[in-house]
Amino acid sequence: MFILLIINDDDNNNLALTHINLRLTFVLHITSKCDKTVSAATDKASVYTGRSGGNRLNSGSRRNAGILPSLEDLLFYTVAEGQETIPAHKFLTALKATGLRTGDPRLKDCMETLKETLKKTSDGVTLDRHLFKRCVQSSIVLLTQAFRKKFVIPDFQSFTSHIDELYENAKNLSGGQVADYIPQLAKFSPDLWAVSLCTVDGQRHTVGDTKVPFCLQSCVKPLKYAVAVHDHGTEYVHSFIGKEPSGLRFNKLFLNEDDKPHNPMVNAGAIVCTSLIKVKAVMNFLKTMAGNEYVGFSNATFQSERESGDRNFAIGYYLKEKKVWLWDEPCVIADFLCSIEVTSESASVMAATLANGGICPITGERVLSPEAVRNTLSLMHSCGMYDFSGQFAFHVGLPAKSGVAGGILLVVPNVMGIMCWSPPLDKMGNSVRGIQFCTDLVEFFNFHNYDNLRHFAKKHDPRREGGEQRVKSVINLLFAAYTGDIPAMRRFALSSMDMEQRDYESRTALHVAAAEGHTEVVRFLLEVCKVNPVPKDRWGNTPLDEAMHFGHHDVVTLLQHYGASAEASEKNAE
Repeated sequence: MFILLIINDDDNNNLALTHINLRLTFVLHITSKCDKTVSAATDKASVYTGRSGGNRLNSGSRRNAGILPSLEDLLFYTVAEGQETIPAHKFLTALKATGLRTGDPRLKDCMETLKETLKKTSDGVTLDRHLFKRCVQSSIVLLTQAFRKKFVIPDFQSFTSHIDELYENAKNLSGGQVADYIPQLAKFSPDLWAVSLCTVDGQRHTVGDTKVPFCLQSCVKPLKYAVAVHDHGTEYVHSFIGKEPSGLRFNKLFLNEDDKPHNPMVNAGAIVCTSLIKVKAVMNFLKTMAGNEYVGFSNATFQSERESGDRNFAIGYYLKEKKVWLWDEPCVIADFLCSIEVTSESASVMAATLANGGICPITGERVLSPEAVRNTLSLMHSCGMYDFSGQFAFHVGLPAKSGVAGGILLVVPNVMGIMCWSPPLDKMGNSVRGIQFCTDLVEFFNFHNYDNLRHFAKKHDPRREGGEQRVKSVINLLFAAYTGDIPAMRRFALSSMDMEQRDYESRTALHVAAAEGHTEVVRFLLEVCKVNPVPKDRWGNTPLDEAMHFGHHDVVTLLQHYGASAEASEKNAE
């Protein structure tokens, strides 16, 4: 008998695994604690065929083994945890924990089939294996990626708990004033506060007043610039607009030395950019960028802006004098686009489309060219936060664009998009709570563009699983082999766990299963996982030696067969 202990070495910040022989009474005393550890880990285990100990679980080996016939079966076994049926709510709860929503367009067929199938079951709640397979088969690749934690944020629940803490911290702020120079904006409550995020894999999280529509205002500027570059190319667009921060107020009546607006993020540049695009095209782009989630229009805000937009019309006439724009009335169209409504949820998908190189994460549709996305993020980084752009780039180090309605569109390239929204603004015109949230986000996570991902130990990297989790995987694997827990072994294999990993004494799961006489575990490791049949521990013992020592004859026969096959393969290779 044996038990595995974790030894925490505070001096070296290491976790060492020690294999200790103990009396059965002591093992039984702590088995219940270990069993809870295994359950906690395996409840979150992922499912998918992949590399295991350097070997790939191919469909042929699964079917030959008769244990893992298909991906759909694997998913069922994982969620069911040894039961013959699965309650639908259990599957949906596990799905939500990965960050996917049941309303995700990629899961549409799966959810519709599930709904129709449940209507035909006797209790309207549970699914057997065959019904479950029918429901998930249309989305099996996405589901297996989700359950094996292969999304950009592996531990999504832990990550979102930190996001909620940052949200609450910013919620306590009470400074700032709601914009009143556009009368319609002044009607919003200063207490409104929402944060929504969408990762490049379509993981979603929202907290606060995320269903309340608000106008994009200046947050639309990088989006319409992206459309212009997508349609016309960089060189053409920048023959009318510059690329430099202006160092002036966003609505200043001023051009650069070439009589061009300094960049597309100031009002003059946005007006010229508007003259390069078609309104219908922009609306279609925004809806597609949002994955067809809410994109509306506030006519009241549009009329309010026209009545109070003298400054923009003055800029427009100045541009017309300099012959910068291409057609009449771009100011009106610019006001129209600023009055486009979104929710923080739909806007977070737009930001995630930028983070994902122009491909909408929840539909998989390419919306913008890589060139348009790169240029847009570059200008957001240098010019996106009004007169606060330099400080924001210094402290936060991420592309962002703010608007006077209180929104901040934040992009973490290749990771996620975030929309923060709260109407009270600071003296620079940026959301007070939004700035605080963005600052706290980068102080806690290593999302700043210039954070060193390898050596900046003080920050958390949600893109990696923690070291403690990796150490626990050895414990859980060997304990499952010790107890003969085939369902747990399946889950570990499907989560791409290294099924040949060793403890402190170089013993593998195959050593342990052979010593305990668990024939099915040994067969699973050899036939399905294709592990090395003759690994040696620190004393030079193989699994076959263990099985022979403890008199497990069936295991001996199985190991001798696979050992001989391995030797024959080596000779043929030579």
